[in-house]
Amino acid sequence: MARKAGGGMTVAEAGRMGGRLVSEKYGPEFYEKIGKKGGSSTANKYGPEFFGRIGKKGGRAVTAKYGAGHFERIGRKGGQKVADLIERAKTLESAEEETQPVAATPAE
Repeated sequence: MARKAGGGMTVAEAGRMGGRLVSEKYGPEFYEKIGKKGGSSTANKYGPEFFGRIGKKGGRAVTAKYGAGHFERIGRKGGQKVADLIERAKTLESAEEETQPVAATPAE
């Protein structure tokens, strides 16, 4: 990012620096907490249907920018990621079972 004349920071640089410092000081839980407060406040002020309206508006904007097949492509990509993770977990689980000793059963 370009520096202002005189060596000062741009607004973007100052914001980035401040966000990093807050994150280091308070951790990610802080952002979760203030996000929930903001969401609750917005729902109380505008009603829960507000989120549906802005979601549809955002969806239309994304469709206009990336095309009608965008959501299909990212959905397929996400589904493939989940399938890969499930397969990986199964592989790890079966490898773990192979390395564990079999418990001896007491003689009757």
